[in-house]
Formats: sequence, structure tokens, C-alpha cells
Amino acid sequence: MLRRSRDAEGVRRAHGRATNSRAATRRARKRTLLLAELVDARQSLVALAASAVTSLVAGMTLGAAAGRLGELPGLLLMIPAAIGLRGNIFGSLGSRLGTATHAGTLRMSWRPDTVLGQNVLGAAALTMALSVLVAVLAKGVAVVFHVTESIPLADFVVISVVGGLLASVVILGVTLLVAIGSVRFDWDMDDVSAPTISTFSDVLTVPALLVGTLCIGRGAVTGGIALASVVASAVAVVVALRSRLRDLARIVRESLPVLSLAAVLSLIAGATVQARQESFLQHEALLVLLPGFLATAGALGGILSSRLATKFHLGLVEPGAVPPPAALRDMRAVFVIAVPIFAFSGLISHVATAVVGWSSPGIVDMLSIAVVGGVLATVFVVTVAWFSTMASFRFGLDPDSVGIPVVTSVLDLVGSFALILIVVAVGAS
Repeated sequence: MLRRSRDAEGVRRAHGRATNSRAATRRARKRTLLLAELVDARQSLVALAASAVTSLVAGMTLGAAAGRLGELPGLLLMIPAAIGLRGNIFGSLGSRLGTATHAGTLRMSWRPDTVLGQNVLGAAALTMALSVLVAVLAKGVAVVFHVTESIPLADFVVISVVGGLLASVVILGVTLLVAIGSVRFDWDMDDVSAPTISTFSDVLTVPALLVGTLCIGRGAVTGGIALASVVASAVAVVVALRSRLRDLARIVRESLPVLSLAAVLSLIAGATVQARQESFLQHEALLVLLPGFLATAGALGGILSSRLATKFHLGLVEPGAVPPPAALRDMRAVFVIAVPIFAFSGLISHVATAVVGWSSPGIVDMLSIAVVGGVLATVFVVTVAWFSTMASFRFGLDPDSVGIPVVTSVLDLVGSFALILIVVAVGAS
């Protein structure tokens, strides 16, 4: 009887030690996960803060170009789509390179048949084709939404292609530098590439489009550039689709429909902004805020989509209607960094306009517009990012090529609506 009692006591003690060991293991795992989340959040915050600051360049350019925007009806409509196009093409490129980095298949080789070479060729073909498509769709949306005396179709094409190519050359270089840095300095490209690419898309696209306006109004020269652009874009797509390089053909084949849909959504967002053009021209601070606001929402969606795409590829997350804990942690991290970044965007937009003497609805209204509108947009970020990335993976598509364009284009539309809604609500219109 005594031995049984001692045996039972030994079992209880062993069970207690095992329970304590499991509890200690769970605590250690939680500490590890928390530390990883803090590191990821720090990287994202630094990149997003840099994006918000540099987006001032695009915003200040828009504010300074208010007169030019008034002279070229319909141009403001195309700006969100043009910015979104750069971010979608090169954000997807960065996401694919990030996945290749995690999988250990990325090699810094310029040969066309390598992962890097095929991705660069795909981005080039998509840039040419989508620049023309955005211009054609912009003219169509201008007609549908009754934009009075919008500029001719040839002008739209020339501005979109010339501005798009100028910006894309630099953004491609930045994307490759980020990929090299991720390999050499152990950065997480999923956290760094989206905000960095969004930053340069904002900074470069708007000035590049304004440079493109210098090529319009030249009669036969403008028409010739437009015709050559259409022919070159068609050739680029045909060559890519018929290429023996399978990754190149797949990237273009999967990306074209998604990017075309993304362009339509971004143009509707532009039409929303165009419809409230008076509000933005009345307070230049709102024009300054616009690129940074949309870029921040898109970058948050890009970060989340990139993280989810990588987890799907590595088998760490399974598709389903309800996000698993690993995906929920990434979503929580997006909300944590969203509020301070949107507040920062509103603050620096107000300060910048005050320094140069432009009109602003006031610091309180600017913070309210940025933060409340940003939180509304972030709700859609996590919803759209999960379902678009999950659905693309489930149907056999590459979530790196599908998730980011869908998320950023939807967020262009939702972000524009949210921004305008709060502008009206606070009486800044």
C-alpha cells in the first residue's frame, strides 16, 4: 500500500514536471514570437516612416502643380492609377524575389533564364503594356464620369508611357537593391520591399508624369509617340507570352488580367478624387496628404500580402475561410503600426504646407482625416489581403503576383472613399 502511494506520488511529480516543462516551452515560444513580431514591426515602422516622409515630395509636387492639373482635365484622375501601377508591378516583383530569398532560389545573375532575369523581363513587359492600357482606360473613365473637356487619348497615352518608363527604370533599380540588401544584410524583404517601393512609386511617378506632359500638344509628334507606344506594348506582351522561359510567360499571363482589373479600380478611385477636385485645390494640404495616405494603405496591404504569400509557399499557413493564428499575428501587427504611421502622415503634411504658406484645414482636422480614414482603410487591408492571397493560392495562382495588385488597387479605391468621407465629415470640403 505504501509503495503504491509512493508510486502515485512519483507519477504526480513527474506529471507536474512535464506540465511545468510544457508551460515553460509555451512561454519561451511566446517570447520568441513576440520578439520576432517586435523586430518585424520595427523594420516595417522604419520603412513606412521613410515612405511617409518621402511621399511629401509627391504631395508637394501635386500641391505645386495645382494650376497644371486645372489646365489638363482628367490628369488628376490618372495619377492614383499611375502610382498604383508602379507599386503593383514592382511590389509583386519584390514579393516574388522575397519568396525566392526565403526558399533559397534567388541568385544575383543577369542571365535571362534565371529567377531574377525572368522577373525583370516580366516587369518590363508589364510596365509597357499596362502604361498604354491605363491611358486608354483613363480616357474611357473620363468620358463615363463626364470629366469636362478631358485631354485627348493620345495625350493620355504619351503622358502615361513617358512618365511610366521614366519612373519605372529607377524603381526597378531600387527593387533590385532591396533584393541584394535582403540577401547580404539579412533583411526580411516581405517587410521592407512594399513600403520602399511604394515610397519611390510616389516620389517618382508624379514628377515623371508632369515631365510627360511636356511631350503633349505637339501635333504629329505626340501622335507618333502614342502610336509607337501602342505597337511596342503589343509586341512586348506577345513576345513574353510566347517565350520559352516558363516563369516569364507565367508572370505575364497571370499578372495581366489582375493588373488590368487593378487599373480599373484605381481609375475609379481617381475619378472619386477628380469629382472632389475643388476640395483638394482649396486646401493644398489635402493634395500633399493624398499620395502618402494611399501609399501607406497600399504598403500595409503589401506587407501583409507578402508575409501571407511567403507562409503559403512554405506551408506554414493553410487556406481557409478563417485565418489561422500565424496569419492573425501578421494582421495584428498591421493594426499596431497603422495608427502611428497615419497620424505621422497627417502631421507632416500639415507642417509642410504651413512652412510654404499653403492652405490647410488645421492640425486637428488633418490628424482626424489621416487617422480615422487610415483605420477604416486598414480594416479593408486585412480582409482583402487574406481572402485575395488565400484564394489565389487555392486556385493554383502565384499569390505574389495576385495578392499585392488586388490589395493595393482595392485600397486605392477604398482609401480614396475613406479619405473623402472623412474630409466631408470634418467639414474640410
